[in-house]
Amino acid sequence: MMPWFSNGPFFHGFGGLFMILFWVMLLLICISLVRKGDSREKETAEEILKKRYARGEISQEEFARMKKEIRD
Repeated sequence: MMPWFSNGPFFHGFGGLFMILFWVMLLLICISLVRKGDSREKETAEEILKKRYARGEISQEEFARMKKEIRD
């Protein structure tokens, strides 16, 4: 004798729908996690320039010249 719920039309009819919804939700969660990990804020050119100057990679004259070029 089989369980009463294995042959019922309710589970056969909605089982496929629930499986599709499950996979869609799983896919959306994965996409959300991937996008969240890649959502670093982009630095502006001026911020990068300030960091390079602070690290001593460029001189004051180079900093002033490059900053003027960026703003123009």
